[in-house]
Amino acid sequence: MKIAKNVERLGTEAVYSIFAKTKKLTQQGKKIIDLSLGQSNFKSPKHVVDATIKALKDGHHGYTLPNGTIECREAVSRKIKSLYKANIEPERIIIMPGGKPTMHYAISFFGEPGAEIIYPDPGFPIYESMIHYTGAKAVSFNLVENKDFLINPDKILSLINEKTRLLILNNPNNPTGSFTGKDIIDKLADGLKKFPQVAILCDEIYDRLIFDKKEIPTFLNYPDLYDRLIILNGWSKTYAMTGWRLGWGVWPEKLIEHVFKFCVNNHSCVNTAAQYGAIAALDGPENELNNMIKEFTIRRKLLVDGLRNLKGIECSMPGGSFFAFPNIKGTGMNGEEFTNRCLQEAGVAVIPGTAFGKFATNYVRFNFATSQKNISNALEKIHNMLS
Repeated sequence: MKIAKNVERLGTEAVYSIFAKTKKLTQQGKKIIDLSLGQSNFKSPKHVVDATIKALKDGHHGYTLPNGTIECREAVSRKIKSLYKANIEPERIIIMPGGKPTMHYAISFFGEPGAEIIYPDPGFPIYESMIHYTGAKAVSFNLVENKDFLINPDKILSLINEKTRLLILNNPNNPTGSFTGKDIIDKLADGLKKFPQVAILCDEIYDRLIFDKKEIPTFLNYPDLYDRLIILNGWSKTYAMTGWRLGWGVWPEKLIEHVFKFCVNNHSCVNTAAQYGAIAALDGPENELNNMIKEFTIRRKLLVDGLRNLKGIECSMPGGSFFAFPNIKGTGMNGEEFTNRCLQEAGVAVIPGTAFGKFATNYVRFNFATSQKNISNALEKIHNMLS
């Protein structure tokens, strides 16, 4: 049996490997504090769950349109208008089973042998994986070169050439937790006007998880780029709905027909009842989100202060998401070694920076979306390991 070469080029997410090791150690009776997974310990809002249950009881069990129900797309459109004063027609919105299909489709549309796609490194590993899958050349821009891992517009623009088809951005960033402000994004957006042949995929899944009362400079605020702009977003992080597999994308009008066909060929439609819950999340109260931000702010400080007090570790204060990305070079270990010792000796699961790209050899990703108690205990265990 011979499989296609593009399948062999696919990568994966190291978090699942760490997760498997964690489960195995737990089954062996070892207590593990998990700071690896990209999800919070908050539950989905009750009114969202109730709306979904009601939809099921009301008999909403059948297929919907491949691009999502009109009611769900209208809810996304309203939310975008409310948050960002941007007018996005429901026809340009596609409801997806999670965030990854938007990545998959966008990269598939522009990636092929001979093409180049620019992406962040360190960054979400599926960007690079899918680029390799298409046969395109993956061109990375190094985030660890800059203070606090901020996007460098000049560096990105310098990488664009006649072969460049797509630029992938992620703000706030996973895994670094960095948040790039409006002045820098303005400069990048202005520079991209000189390259009208380059499509833009902007992953804004953490757009509501930003600290210090700052707001995202969303690419939805640059209408001059709409004819080649794809926005990736969803419910997973903002509303603690990771397992619901609900995402949405904003697409250029000229690509909608192609996205529709991909949906038909791939997943038919998104879970019907879940879309009723999605509407409730967007239209309903945001008490849970506000409480989550307040708690994440406390946990962020607890983790970062604790890491900075550990010998050999330096850590920037993350501006968004729920990740910290410390440099552990001073411990005498690289990220892989540090991660392995944390799991085996300290009983703390974290992710090595190399899981997110080739430039983050000396970095490790910590998730602070767990309890304060877990964070404090993990810091103590790592301190003891390093002593």
